[in-house]
Amino acid sequence: MLDFLSGACNTAQGEDRGNRLRLLQGLRDLCSRMPCEGDHNDGGMRKMRTRMGFTGDEALAYAAKQSTVDIVSAYPITPQTIMVELFSEYVANGEVHTNFVCVESEHSAMSACVGASLTGARVLTATASQGLALMHEMMYIASGLRCPIVMGVANRALSAPINIHGDQSDMMGSRDCGWVQIYCENAQESYDWTLQAFKIAEDPDVLLPVTVNLDGFILSHAMEGLEVLTDEEAKRFLPPRKVDCRLDPKKPATIGALCLPDYYFEFKKQQDEAMKHVPAALLRTVKEYTKLSGRQYGILNTFETDDADVTIVCLGSTAGTVRSVVKELRAKGKKVGLVSPWLYRPFPTKEIVDVIAKSRVVVVFDRALSFGAPYGALCQDIVSAMYASKVRPLVTNVIYGLGGRDITPSEIASVYEDGLRAVKAGFVDEPVKFVGVRE
Repeated sequence: MLDFLSGACNTAQGEDRGNRLRLLQGLRDLCSRMPCEGDHNDGGMRKMRTRMGFTGDEALAYAAKQSTVDIVSAYPITPQTIMVELFSEYVANGEVHTNFVCVESEHSAMSACVGASLTGARVLTATASQGLALMHEMMYIASGLRCPIVMGVANRALSAPINIHGDQSDMMGSRDCGWVQIYCENAQESYDWTLQAFKIAEDPDVLLPVTVNLDGFILSHAMEGLEVLTDEEAKRFLPPRKVDCRLDPKKPATIGALCLPDYYFEFKKQQDEAMKHVPAALLRTVKEYTKLSGRQYGILNTFETDDADVTIVCLGSTAGTVRSVVKELRAKGKKVGLVSPWLYRPFPTKEIVDVIAKSRVVVVFDRALSFGAPYGALCQDIVSAMYASKVRPLVTNVIYGLGGRDITPSEIASVYEDGLRAVKAGFVDEPVKFVGVRE
């Protein structure tokens, strides 16, 4: 039974690491929250697939293994470490033909990735928290030079005080660096979006770096049962990178030279145009991936929003807990819904407005604090998006989960109840509310 549940009989060649643990972890497939059951509409395309037990970090590393990555350069930092640790094992065992570049810092890791990408290589890196902050300077270089790097980010709180647990402060601090940002709800999505991220990044209409974000520890270190593609399927979906322009010693060129006011503005406008091409490239990619995997993705993940009076908008793993609360409240006749954006940058203004305009109250969950700003980062984007809309629901902001603090179903239910009271009253009592903090 354990062999059947874990898919151990179908385990890919060379996948010896942690098999005994994964036999036991296969029992998680009995849980109703498994991502392949109900979270993704397969359109009746389900077929028997290999099932494996992975943490979110391991799922990302395994997807990278199947992506025929040429160069990996990264510096380990909790809770990202497992991503590059496991991939380094793939390299050491000869399971991939990737060059793993060891460096002394995250700044150097991103510098190495930029150089490798400019030669036409497919490139991966990973980081979290202070490591991402140290990369900040080079993130602008990567996007400005149109390097289609993929970076796994195990989202973690920023110091001080030092904290190694999950919130989204790190990525929110880099949200305007010109990187495409994708957020995952579970380990299955970590795997699926990593494969898709390379295809989106390398799309000739895009050529921009992409981050695949997963909540630190909540996803990065939690074991789940996943469905994975075969290596042959992954190769068909993601063939080797095609490059029109690259650094080549035989054809010397200068990239990243000084650009004065007479041309700099035009470069930034081109970068902005590339970002506008991302939604279309993403939709092309997910359409192809759905046919292959049977799991359907998109720009937004919505649940019970068509007639919702109160809708919560949130990023990442929290969506799974919110969805379970929505089911409970719906069973009691309360009209509540959920919007969880997979794509956060570029911000999907039209798609968000089209969905939340149906609601009378919108509650935006931010797992990061924008000091001195009127709202958290996600809520600021929601309010800006709604400003030009003819229909403007009431908006309230919830700040939660900083430093890895859990948010409970009862707290989420209480937020919904507050929203339903606001529907009747016609106003919100608190524009910004801190949930789960001791006063």
